[in-house]
Amino acid sequence: MRASLSRYLPILDWGRRYDLAALQSDLLAAVIVTIMLIPQSLAYAMLAGLPPEAGIYASILPIMLYAIFGSSRALAVGPVAVVSLMTAAAVGQVAAQGTAGYAAAALTLAALSGGILILMGIFRLGFLANFLSHPVIAGFITASGLLIAVSQIRHILGVQAGGDTLPQMLSSLVGAVGATNPITLALGVTTTAFLFWQRKALAPLLRRLGLSPRAATMVARAGPVLAVVVTTLLVWGLGLDERGVAIVGAVPQGLPPLTLPAFSGDLIGALLVPALLISVIGFVESVSVGQTLAAKRRERIDPDQELIGLGAANIGAGFTGGMPVTGGFARSVVNADAGAETPAAGAFTAIGLAIAALALTPLIHYLPTATLAATIIVAVLSLVDLKILRQAWTYSRADFAAVAVTIALTLLAGVETGVSAGVILSVLLHLWNTSRPHIAEVGLVPGTQHFRNILRHEVLTDPCLLTIRIDESLYFANARMLEDRVLDRVAAEPRIRHVVLMFSAVNSVDLSAVESLQALNSRLSGMGVTLHLSEVKGPVMDRLRRSHLLHELSGRVFLSQWDAIAALAPALCGQNAPRPSGPDTGGGDHRGAATP
Repeated sequence: MRASLSRYLPILDWGRRYDLAALQSDLLAAVIVTIMLIPQSLAYAMLAGLPPEAGIYASILPIMLYAIFGSSRALAVGPVAVVSLMTAAAVGQVAAQGTAGYAAAALTLAALSGGILILMGIFRLGFLANFLSHPVIAGFITASGLLIAVSQIRHILGVQAGGDTLPQMLSSLVGAVGATNPITLALGVTTTAFLFWQRKALAPLLRRLGLSPRAATMVARAGPVLAVVVTTLLVWGLGLDERGVAIVGAVPQGLPPLTLPAFSGDLIGALLVPALLISVIGFVESVSVGQTLAAKRRERIDPDQELIGLGAANIGAGFTGGMPVTGGFARSVVNADAGAETPAAGAFTAIGLAIAALALTPLIHYLPTATLAATIIVAVLSLVDLKILRQAWTYSRADFAAVAVTIALTLLAGVETGVSAGVILSVLLHLWNTSRPHIAEVGLVPGTQHFRNILRHEVLTDPCLLTIRIDESLYFANARMLEDRVLDRVAAEPRIRHVVLMFSAVNSVDLSAVESLQALNSRLSGMGVTLHLSEVKGPVMDRLRRSHLLHELSGRVFLSQWDAIAALAPALCGQNAPRPSGPDTGGGDHRGAATP
């Protein structure tokens, strides 16, 4: 019973072993992450078009719930840049920013996303995220980072501008640049420059001054807090808000309120697809971070339980005035580096943010929005990785096309179009690759019982025997290609009397492929050619026994390809004299080589 509960409540597992040493480590990590999260939460709420307090609210109960249901010991949950941008894009289609309807729609989006994630976790659908290829995700995040950075330039300039796509944003900025507030510009540029500097140079400087490497890193990561304090004091002390510098203004003081998402049919219909996209992207980002951190500790996370943990966190955000959340890379790395031992570190972080919501919100009244914009710009530009285009071009033209299309559509048509295109392209890319399997004609390597591609190695063959190795599972999209390839080869060589399909790399055969194999068997029989199979894996053989293929097969099923050669071309075995052992100079039989 306990094991069953621990499957859905990981806190029952790590909580039983919790001790004083873990408590001390978790408390230290919580203090550091709390300091980091305060400016981040405010900034990402602004990015999502919500009041600043929504970011803090989204970092309290959601973190608590993730600590109970999540499986990662270091993942820090809260608002993140990409999900905040997607939230603004989705909610902006149903309500205007600054209205009660906009905030209610954000709550509904978080609750919907949470419900989708929990359902996916219950039905163990975490594997669906594997259909999003890494290059496509990298392209989407890169384009999103560029969009986010450009969208914040208006706050650096102190102008009114908008737009959902890159051309719209640039056009709006060009039209508004004449109204730039010089004081806001000076604050924004100086803060941005400082944040870039502290990311790269502050830690080395502190180490030269005598701090330990770990302490120097932790202090450097608190740089955004220093920027918040200094610029807030400047605005307050010099009265810069009266000279046109936009500030955060009054922030409600208190714990997150209990809120109720708007569950109207029209609103749910409008937000359902965006909620699904946010759920998938958020899960992919979160589980990638969680797995990376877990691997460093020789631990593992459960992707399906992560779905439940993230789902609970989002539902918590929807009912406490928050916004959609997921696991963030930067804060999770800080959490792990600071020594977090268990998810309790997240719970302590939530307590710290609750204290901040109760006591510190009056202190950010004069915080300039330019500072928050600078925080966002510096954070998201680290996500931009244009090298992925060059890497994809070098490795695979198909991957390059998918990445380039995802980036272009995200920048030119908006976030939802870009991520939708990314999902579709990932699936199409998989279908394209598997529909064109590598099919090699193989022969016997002299002096061995190994078989390799005749185009890559010097091998022994028999003109009466054709051996084809299929390097892919067979299913409806590629079975006909195999059938055509074999028939074309047999038609071109009248001496062929036996065809052996080598199934060593075939992991599954669907019904369409079975029917195609039956048709191939029938057509070869009509040509006086016998069809055989070799090296069929157990699970594949179990499936084939449920069909008529094995009963109708004109030839035999051999345990190994060597057995097939011994039975069908014994003369070939006689030529197979042993040869001196040594390194293989054939270059290997790599997927993607030219095929017969």
